[in-house]
Amino acid sequence: MADRSDNIKPRDIALLQARVANPTASSRELSNLLNEEYDIHLSHNHVNTLLREMQSEDLFRETVIPRRTLFNHYIFRIGFHYPNFEDNWEECREILIEDPHVLMFFNADSKYRWQLITQFRTNEQMDDWVTAFFEEHGEMIDEFDTTSVHNLHKFSTDAEIFDDMLIETEEGRGYLANRTDLDTDDGSTVEEVDQEDTDNPSQRE
Repeated sequence: MADRSDNIKPRDIALLQARVANPTASSRELSNLLNEEYDIHLSHNHVNTLLREMQSEDLFRETVIPRRTLFNHYIFRIGFHYPNFEDNWEECREILIEDPHVLMFFNADSKYRWQLITQFRTNEQMDDWVTAFFEEHGEMIDEFDTTSVHNLHKFSTDAEIFDDMLIETEEGRGYLANRTDLDTDDGSTVEEVDQEDTDNPSQRE
């Protein structure tokens, strides 16, 4: 399946922004919002089709995130013992991907090439998991760092971030110029981009 992340249409970025700002809105409501706020005219059936296509192409995901107080969260950083890496990394990666305690798993540009955000009910459960992980995969691990995460202050994507994509194209800047304040589900608004910014994207702070 083709990756649209580098060539997504400004119209679809506007739709994605409206969806993030209004995650519970129906396709008909999103169609009306696009018409009123961006001067984009799509039927609710077309909106529904576009959202399904973007979701199938991993441009966004609808994920259920449990209340953060239900689990303790940790960052694991893994540095490799390279003499044993080639024969063991694929199996280890698949096990980590499938592990229910792993919330996020990514490569990083540091000596800790694999980093994970994990969740466990207790510190003891986390300690037992790490012990079992070392027993199974310790031959490919050179360093393993654990950080406990406290007081999460933010974990969300704000709709405003898509302005940074819209302003990159003439079509997108036109949508921003048309837009007033984008209403959100919680009654707040996405702040209007100044006309000066839309005319002079290089001067936008």
